[in-house]
Amino acid sequence: MGQPKIRITELYIYPIKSLRPISVPTAQLRREGPRRDRRFMLLKDEGGGRYKNIQTAYFPECTLFQQALDGDDHVVVTYRIPAVPLFPPTPEQRGQLRVPLDPVYDESDVVDIKLFGSETTAFRVRGPYDAWFSSCFGYPVILVFIGDNRRRVLAHSPPAPPRPTRSWLSYVPFTYQWPAQETSSAAAETGDAGLTFNEAAPFLVTSKASLRDVSARLPAGQDMDMIKFRPNIVVDLVPDLSPPTPPSTPPLDGSRGGDSRKEGDDTTTLDAWDEDFWSELVVGGKHRLALTANCARCISINIDYGTGRPGTGESGSILKTLMKDRRVDTGNKWSPIFGRYAFLLPRGGGRREPDEEDEDEDGEDIIADVAVGDEVTVTRRISSRDVWAWPK
Repeated sequence: MGQPKIRITELYIYPIKSLRPISVPTAQLRREGPRRDRRFMLLKDEGGGRYKNIQTAYFPECTLFQQALDGDDHVVVTYRIPAVPLFPPTPEQRGQLRVPLDPVYDESDVVDIKLFGSETTAFRVRGPYDAWFSSCFGYPVILVFIGDNRRRVLAHSPPAPPRPTRSWLSYVPFTYQWPAQETSSAAAETGDAGLTFNEAAPFLVTSKASLRDVSARLPAGQDMDMIKFRPNIVVDLVPDLSPPTPPSTPPLDGSRGGDSRKEGDDTTTLDAWDEDFWSELVVGGKHRLALTANCARCISINIDYGTGRPGTGESGSILKTLMKDRRVDTGNKWSPIFGRYAFLLPRGGGRREPDEEDEDEDGEDIIADVAVGDEVTVTRRISSRDVWAWPK
């Protein structure tokens, strides 16, 4: 068995925001987030043209809805009636709903959305969808689709790399190092693609080492479920099952051959909360992620996913438990931290070469195909934790 390595162990997408996630073996990462992730959102219709975002923290019944992909065409939604129903079950709760991933909509049938301080316009998806969700929730609900619209990234986006100009210096190799903690206030300034219905960043990265630390705080026999933290990418330290590659030439100094790690290289160490200090990751040897901010946690992690209600006992107060020692971001001093927000970066610093998997001929679309099992390397660390800050 080879040296343990950090690898992707789980990948999740959320086609309809706030419902249960879909575990997928592969995912296509784009600048705005994983493909098919959070393109739809549910709103409570409060009448008079007023709507309220349906988010897990305030609508724990969202956790009773499960999603599954049917090919690349539909997401299939089912409702799980809890042992103690929230209200008398309806026929719709025993059925399922098929939602086309690329729905037909009227571009004039729009709703203004403000999510995490960032605004956009979404399109209503009518048909049978509003009626089905309304019957399952027990109050009027509408389904909206973001289409090609995007929301501005308001904080902690990595800076845009400078573009080289054509001059007599053009032959000089161009490289650019992304500052570890530099932030920007808007997509227009950073060149990022904006957001769909994800909240503060395109991706959320978490580690199972930290999850085990959380589970250790619960009574014996109870474990914290990672889906309560709603990540996209989960990593862990796992054995490398591939056979070691012998050196082509025996080393003359008596040292181990075939090991290129330098002194102080700790990319094969994964302690709980080590991700607090990760600034950049490389996935699969070529895809780069900038980790720019901590994810502050709220009451959503207290929800009982089996009942669709706030949890009871120690698992129902895990937020308070984590507050004892995980309030480590002075910009979010009342909230415990679990996980890191991330952005997809161009390969190789600022130099952009056309590649069918990475970007188009204009250098605008950055795409990364990743899979469970891909190796993850910590290529840049920070000496102290990031501090959350909104732009002034």
